[in-house]
Amino acid sequence: MSRATKEGTFGYLKKFGKYSRDFYRFNGELFFSSLGIGTYKAEPYKEDNYIINFAEAIKTALRNGINLVDTAINYRYQISEREIGEALNEMFAAGEITRQEVIIASKAGFIPLDFPFPENPYSWIQQNVIQAGLASKEEIVIDQHCMSPDFLRWSCEQSLKNLGIETLDIFYLHNPETQLGYVDQETFYRRIEAAFTLFEALIREKKIVSYGIAAWNGFLYEADHTEYVSLAKIVEIARRIGGDNHGFKYIQSPFNLAKPHAYGYSNQQCEDGMYYPLMHACASYGITYFGSSPLLQKNLFKRPFASKIGELMRTSELNDVASALQFARSAGAISAIFGAVDPSHVVDNAILAYLPAASAESMNSMMSDSYAV
Repeated sequence: MSRATKEGTFGYLKKFGKYSRDFYRFNGELFFSSLGIGTYKAEPYKEDNYIINFAEAIKTALRNGINLVDTAINYRYQISEREIGEALNEMFAAGEITRQEVIIASKAGFIPLDFPFPENPYSWIQQNVIQAGLASKEEIVIDQHCMSPDFLRWSCEQSLKNLGIETLDIFYLHNPETQLGYVDQETFYRRIEAAFTLFEALIREKKIVSYGIAAWNGFLYEADHTEYVSLAKIVEIARRIGGDNHGFKYIQSPFNLAKPHAYGYSNQQCEDGMYYPLMHACASYGITYFGSSPLLQKNLFKRPFASKIGELMRTSELNDVASALQFARSAGAISAIFGAVDPSHVVDNAILAYLPAASAESMNSMMSDSYAV
C-alpha cells in the first residue's frame, strides 16, 4: 500500500504509549499526531544558503511520534520536497517506518522554479510553463501563481517524483486567494472548479488520496474583503464535481496567538444560513482543519508571554514556544504544523506529547481576556 492507512497510522501511535491520550486524533480515516512538521523556510537567493537540510529534522519527528509531514513544491525551489524524500526513503529502507504510518501532504499553485535559482526566473517560466503548454500567460497571476489544470497536474507528478512516493495523502491548492484582485470572483471560482475536476481525476489515478485548500488569510477575512474565500461556495463546487463522496476533505490556515480568527471570528456561512468561525464551519461540512504557522514564523516571540498564558496552557514549566504550540493544538485543529530545521527543536516540541491539550475553558479564557491578540 503506497499511502497512509487507518491501520498503519493506528499502529504508529501504539509505539508511543506513554504519550497523552489526546496527542493523536482520528478524523474517521487516519490517526494524526496533533503536531505536524512543516518545511517552509524563506527562500534565499544565494546558493550557499542551502547548506540547511530538513532531512534530519524530518527523521527526528517521525522517531518522536509526529506522523504528519507537510510541504509544498515551491518551498525552497523544490529542495524541501527532495529532502523529505531523502529522509523518508532512508527510513523506509531501514524498516524504521512504513509508508502506511506516515501522512504526507504537499501543495500546488505557486510556480516553484527549480534549484539553483535561475538567472532569469521569467525565462524559466516562459520555457517550463508557457512553452511547455502547462498554462497560458493569462492564467499566471503576478508571475507566480497558476491554477491551470495542466500546471497543477505537472506539479502533483513532480512532487511525487521529488518525494520518491507513489501517492500523496493530501494535495492542497495553495493560497488560491493570491489571484483575487487580479481576476474577478466568477473567474476565480471557475478556476477552483477546474482544479477540483483535475483533483478528482488524480484520486481515480491513485496519485492523491484526497485534496484541500491551504490558504493564508482567504478564509479568515471579512466577507466583503477582496481576497475573501467562501467555504460554502468551495463545498458546493466539490459536491457538484465529485458528488457526496467528493475528495475535498481538508482546510489549512494560520492559527496562532496573534491570529486566532479561525476559532473566534464568525465569517463563514454554514448550511443553516448563519455565520460561524472557520473551525466550526469546517466541522459542519465534514472537513478536517489544520492550523498552520503556530509560531507565526517566530514573530510571536518579540516580547515574553504573560505568565497567565503558561498557566492556562499547562506549560508554565516549559517555554513560550511550548505555550504557543499548545495553544495552536488545543482548539479545533486536528494538528498544528510547525517548522523546524534543528532536530533538537523537534525533540523540544515533542515534549507536548506528554501533556493533555488545554481545556475548552482555558481556550475561551484566552480569547475573552485578549491574551491571544
